[in-house]
Amino acid sequence: RENSRRAQRGAVTIFVAMIMLLMITVLVLAAYTLSTMNLQAAGNAQVRQEAIAAANQVIERVIDSSFTNNPSAAANAPYGVDFDGDTLDDYTVTLQVPDCVRATELAIPLGYSVTLGGLTVSSAWLTIWELDARATEATTGASVRVLHGVRVLLSDAEKTAVCPG
Repeated sequence: RENSRRAQRGAVTIFVAMIMLLMITVLVLAAYTLSTMNLQAAGNAQVRQEAIAAANQVIERVIDSSFTNNPSAAANAPYGVDFDGDTLDDYTVTLQVPDCVRATELAIPLGYSVTLGGLTVSSAWLTIWELDARATEATTGASVRVLHGVRVLLSDAEKTAVCPG
């Protein structure tokens, strides 16, 4: 009798230990899965922010150039962006042809003391341009689209050449 009770206690102890071991294993697996998902989410957020930075970098390059002279030239080739300095492009940025979406003639008073180079009193146009860039990460193919608007002051001849209507 006493041997059977000891055997029963031993079996119960082993059974409880196995259940505890199983529960600990499930907890460890759940923690591992959650940490892996968090790491992937953080990596995705980093890639997204880098892609936005790459697109913004290219848009700033284009804005600093005289893109209004020939808007279609700004979109001719993809632009490479290297963030880590290894001479390999981490992101490829393609730019749509910048679009002049609005032009408003400026009314400059005749007595205005500041003059703008190349502009006469009646030839100043405030133009609004839309720049649309898509940055694509080289290894994963993840991409993001960035849309920017910029105002550019143009002469009448420049406005007529690049802005419809």
